[in-house]
Amino acid sequence: MDPSDAVWAGLIILGGAFEAYALANGRDDDTLSEKTRRVFRARTSRVGRAVFLVAWLSFSAWFTGHIMDWWA
Repeated sequence: MDPSDAVWAGLIILGGAFEAYALANGRDDDTLSEKTRRVFRARTSRVGRAVFLVAWLSFSAWFTGHIMDWWA
């Protein structure tokens, strides 16, 4: 295990803990999905929805190929 493993694990644990807190507190607009909707204006803008969809599908396709070693 190298230091970067600890950093990534810490980020994932911290992010999960914050998301759990945001879900438990019942306030609006503090979970990751709510923030993402707001940033892309997914509830009010067709363009925002399209931008999010293209970005998400592009990232998902690249990441899948990257993890599977289909490309660099």
